[in-house]
Amino acid sequence: MIEEPSTSFSPLSTATATATATAGDGVAPLLLRPRREPFEHGLLPIPKLIFADGTLTLGPLKQRLLRLPFGRVDTAALADVLQISTEHARLAIDTLSAVLHCEPHPAGVDVHDLILFLYLQSYKRLVPKGHKDSSAVADVWPSTSAFDGYLSALTPLQLVRSNTRRFMPSQADEEAHQLSYLQKHLANIISLLSESPDGMDDESLVLTMEIFDHLGFLVQFEKGVELVPLSQAAPFFANSDPDMPAAPVSAAQVHEWISQNIVISLENNAEKVMAKENGHSNALDADVTMTDASLCHSRSQSGVSPNGSSMQNSPWNSRNQTFVEGISKASLVKQPCDIKGNSVKVLNCHDSVIYLLAPLKYAIVYGCSDATVILGAIGKAVRVEHCERVQVIAASKRICIANCRECVFYLGVNQQPLILGDNHKLQVAPFNTYYPQMEEHLAHAGIESSINKWNEPLVLGLVDPHDSLSHPAGVFDTQSEPATCLDPEQFTEFLIPRWFAADSSQITRFNPFTLPDAYVASQRNKHLLLADIQKGLRDLQIDESKRRELACVLHVHFKEWLYASGNIRQLYCLQGD
Repeated sequence: MIEEPSTSFSPLSTATATATATAGDGVAPLLLRPRREPFEHGLLPIPKLIFADGTLTLGPLKQRLLRLPFGRVDTAALADVLQISTEHARLAIDTLSAVLHCEPHPAGVDVHDLILFLYLQSYKRLVPKGHKDSSAVADVWPSTSAFDGYLSALTPLQLVRSNTRRFMPSQADEEAHQLSYLQKHLANIISLLSESPDGMDDESLVLTMEIFDHLGFLVQFEKGVELVPLSQAAPFFANSDPDMPAAPVSAAQVHEWISQNIVISLENNAEKVMAKENGHSNALDADVTMTDASLCHSRSQSGVSPNGSSMQNSPWNSRNQTFVEGISKASLVKQPCDIKGNSVKVLNCHDSVIYLLAPLKYAIVYGCSDATVILGAIGKAVRVEHCERVQVIAASKRICIANCRECVFYLGVNQQPLILGDNHKLQVAPFNTYYPQMEEHLAHAGIESSINKWNEPLVLGLVDPHDSLSHPAGVFDTQSEPATCLDPEQFTEFLIPRWFAADSSQITRFNPFTLPDAYVASQRNKHLLLADIQKGLRDLQIDESKRRELACVLHVHFKEWLYASGNIRQLYCLQGD
């Protein structure tokens, strides 16, 4: 890869001075942030999408793609140019569309966005911190596990046993890692976007305001909780007359300005981490952690959490993010009024039931075990990673499953489920639940309930080249273990209690996703069997004392089942006030 030349920073730019002054005056500074979505949901372990030589290949590729009509790339064009299968080309286009900073165009993705997406495929994820107490978790993950040698040291049960995230990268750690990556590769990235007027040398490279805005795929500026358009944050494009195109700016000037802002953001991150470690809880950034994570449920419709803090949605700011973390042996319900931002992360939850009944754009389920997670409507992408014995019920545009074992996925998805890494005994099944506001949430998230590709998983290779952890076995083209379809006889409907009445007249009264015939027949047979048992009990010719004795026996066995299965906890957690 082309190394970025060393940069000598000039005195603080106008933007830098402004950020420093406003911070000192108590006004929220203007800060550059990496966009999480491309880093978290936009990486694909397809070798032909990963260019290790930086601009050497991507530069000529860009020029070739720019000759396409309107500068847009569709599946057929990408397959032809990169010499990859149509299936992989469609996956790349769909993945890029899911993490774009703007709505995708029906004619295809923009060449400049595609080039940035391909460049980002060289990113390596942050290495988790080593566990500080290996003896405490040595007996948790069995040595005969099918994951030995493939999974990271951070197995789901270790996460649970430690009951801490001190060895997991924090949001600030991940952001600093992403900023450092951008800082290192910024010269190449800007060079790929730049144009040379009249074919002059590289020193004359410039960026127009339109091309500059494509950097919004990787970075964004925020002031407090408000996002600031990229071109409006840049002093050389701010307040440009919309009726008169702004003059192009030299690539060197853009590089210097963004570099300075990255340095400021890295320093800001370091200060927050240090303040947090020193016990200043208000040093956290705009991310939202679940302040009531230890509670069994949250019912407030007013948008106020039990501790009195506001939980209403702030402006549509992708920096805001809701964390559901460390829930153990409990049930948690979150509705739209309980969630900030457009994405949610469910981390390190064990033996619990998590209800997230809201329309969102992104969701991540990581490091959970023996849990059930219900995701109401995720409009862009879901990622489930390093989970064990977890049931995920998700209505989403797309889902990616990586490094999981013995999990069942009840899916309503518009695109093929993507299966990556080292998995073991995965099962997929059609979506199996509903709640009163579900159709409204699906419409808000842009999910088509008439399309469900739950049984068409796309399996990629065993080794993920984006994972910084070593994987001693397997190569790129080694096939990951595929998922099997759940036996219709084992399929059951999941009933969500109706805590709140729907505000709209459109109340969902049944599963919006159509069940395949085999699953419909299985459900019908179970209902008929239940009806026969109920009729037999009603018609049983016994005296009243024997009937009461039978009812008592049935009640005792049902109670024993509730305790043995752990479902008694849900009754306690979710019972009415």
